[in-house]
Amino acid sequence: MAQAWKMPPLIKIYEAMGAVGDGRVRIVDDTHALVTSSDRGRTYSVYTDDSGRAIASDDNASRWQGYVGYPPIAVLIQRGVLKVPANVCDALAEIPWKEINRRNRNDYSKTLAEVARAVEQTGHDADSVAAEAQAVLEALGVLAPYRTIPPREAKSGGRTPRKQSTR
Repeated sequence: MAQAWKMPPLIKIYEAMGAVGDGRVRIVDDTHALVTSSDRGRTYSVYTDDSGRAIASDDNASRWQGYVGYPPIAVLIQRGVLKVPANVCDALAEIPWKEINRRNRNDYSKTLAEVARAVEQTGHDADSVAAEAQAVLEALGVLAPYRTIPPREAKSGGRTPRKQSTR
C-alpha cells in the first residue's frame, strides 16, 4: 500500500505560491518538473502523476521530514491541480524565503508575520493571501497525496537523483 505524505506546515504553501509567482517552476513533461529555490542556489526535481496524488521530490522536506515540501506543492499549483488566483502568487513573488527563515531561526510564525508585512507593503491584502494559503492546505489534504518513485528511478533501483546546482 502507498505511504501517504504528512501534511506540511502552512508556510510551505506560502513558499510554493511564491515559487509560482517568481516563475521558478518549470514543467518538463507530463510527469516531471523542476523547481528552483528562492535563492536560486538549488533546483529540485519533482515527479507527479496525472492526478497529482502520486508525488516524488528530492527537496529536503520531502526527503527527510516526511511531509510534502514546497516544490511539489508549487508543481501542483502550476499544473492546476491546486487552484490559486494568480494575484495571490504574485503577492508572494520575490520573497527571500531562505534568508527570512534563517533570520527567524526557522520560527515559522515569525517568518509568516514578516511575510505578511512584506505583502502589505507591496499593496496586497495579507488576509486574502492567508485565506488562500489555508484553502490550498485544505485542498492538499483532500487530495491525499502519497509517496511514489518516479518511473525512471524505479527502473534504476529507486535511487533518487542528487539536487542539481544552478550555480
